[in-house]
Amino acid sequence: MMERYDDLSGKVAVVTGGSRGIGAATARAFARSGALVAVVGRDPEAIATTVGSITARGTRAIGVAADCTREEDIAELRRAVELQLGSVDILATFAGGNGMPVPTDRETGEHWRSVLESELTSTFLTISAFLPGMIARHSGAIVTMSSAAARQAAKSSAAYAAAKAGVVAFTRHLAGEFGKDGIRVNCLAPSAVENDRMRAWVSAADRIALGATFPLGRIGQPDDVAAAALFLASSASSWITGVTIDIAGGKVMV
Repeated sequence: MMERYDDLSGKVAVVTGGSRGIGAATARAFARSGALVAVVGRDPEAIATTVGSITARGTRAIGVAADCTREEDIAELRRAVELQLGSVDILATFAGGNGMPVPTDRETGEHWRSVLESELTSTFLTISAFLPGMIARHSGAIVTMSSAAARQAAKSSAAYAAAKAGVVAFTRHLAGEFGKDGIRVNCLAPSAVENDRMRAWVSAADRIALGATFPLGRIGQPDDVAAAALFLASSASSWITGVTIDIAGGKVMV
């Protein structure tokens, strides 16, 4: 059972990358605490499924299709959310996930730029669109998404590691710059989390074997990450900003 934070009731939360996996779990977690949720993704069918799972429980949610690497899409996203739900209190920038392994000696400039766009630039563009409103209201909670690949050497591409390390640094910078404006900015860095993509690539037996390599004896689940996002968005973490939480089953300890 996931914790419920009553202070989130009635607040407006935007979750990019919200149609599947960690993002969908986080959107549902916000809704269970009474938040009004905008589910953002690129697949209308997946968005509709997540929105339907929320509204079926009696909580208001909307879906918005947007490519978070496109400024015009983000601008339209902000307008749609403010029109339909109101001013945004919580922003979870979870779009991305382009972490397929690529040996660095085979890396291309095109792939490098593509990964930085999907993992780092998308975070910047999304936050920059909603930040002015939070500054004006002198309140807001932002949760960004990094990765264990940013915290230690991993099998993902160098581009992904660099982009996710950039998210960590960007988070710290924002936290220091806008704390005076009542805005908290924190980051999550998951390790291996079971989702549709992992289930397609990795057999059940191999997932169990992978989990055995973690000190806590299993791989992560989307709800493990969603629970941390919920905490960081709530007043329970009101004196926490600029931190990166490693949700890694003990594999990352820094």
